[in-house]
Amino acid sequence: MSRVAAIDCGTNSVRLLVADVTESFDGTKDLRDLHREMRIVRLGKGVDATRRLDPEALERTRVALVDYAAAIRRKGVERVRMVATSATRDAENREDFFGMVRETLGIDAEVISGDEEARLSFQGAVGDLDPDDGPFVVTDIGGGSTEVVVGTVADGVTAARSVDVGSVRLTERCLPGDPPSKEDVERAREVAHGILAEAFASVPVEGVRTWVGVAGTITTLSGIAQDLPEYDPERVHLSTLTRADVHRVAELLITSPRAEREKLGALHPGRVDVIGAGALVVEALADEFHAKAGIDSMIVSEHDILDGIARSIA
Repeated sequence: MSRVAAIDCGTNSVRLLVADVTESFDGTKDLRDLHREMRIVRLGKGVDATRRLDPEALERTRVALVDYAAAIRRKGVERVRMVATSATRDAENREDFFGMVRETLGIDAEVISGDEEARLSFQGAVGDLDPDDGPFVVTDIGGGSTEVVVGTVADGVTAARSVDVGSVRLTERCLPGDPPSKEDVERAREVAHGILAEAFASVPVEGVRTWVGVAGTITTLSGIAQDLPEYDPERVHLSTLTRADVHRVAELLITSPRAEREKLGALHPGRVDVIGAGALVVEALADEFHAKAGIDSMIVSEHDILDGIARSIA
């Protein structure tokens, strides 16, 4: 058994997982969570337009990492891996970020490719599922990018593509209003469908049996669809979200003003301003999977790239 820490720094949030990992005789790795934590830091704020990380966003991220470093020391972690994804890949001043991470954690952050992000997400997402339910398509919607990954438990990833559309990026490009105008919503839908078409051109989903959705946008939609009074990961993990649910919740989020969205118990305050755009991306995915594979529901998983990172260093 080894004790590891995984940190995922995305466009909207930075998350920590501390886990004990045991390897079975057949080579499979089982995780036992000791600590999971998420902070909304909005590292990617403005990066789509400026190609630079904002100093205030860097400071929010540093504060979160100071706390994470303390938790890692308390838990007696043996190995740590931190990966940074969409926002950092795009930033001209990413060296400011790297220096801050070295000073705070004492390790180097890795800016992983979209393909590596997809592979790690897939490994984390399918760990709790029956292999006979594959082939799987896993979608990971972040603040700046979306990954579409196809594979099986036995063979791993067979096709993957990361494209530059996510909740923060789509909000900043298309949805300035509160609530946005119908014209802006329609433009956002067109942009989402257009960018996702690049993923579907590379990743054949025909023949896929099970859709697995991961990361904060999708888990939040599940909590809202269930009308949870507050976010409950146990109720969300392995829940089912139908295509009809996706359309219903997306319509609610995209037409409600901020004051109404803030009343939704399952919605983290840090996602209030971008969840509508995220829902439009999920809606576009749902329509594509229905058309191409006849899939009308997804399994929602709390396990994602964090779990994949943890397994990669065990």
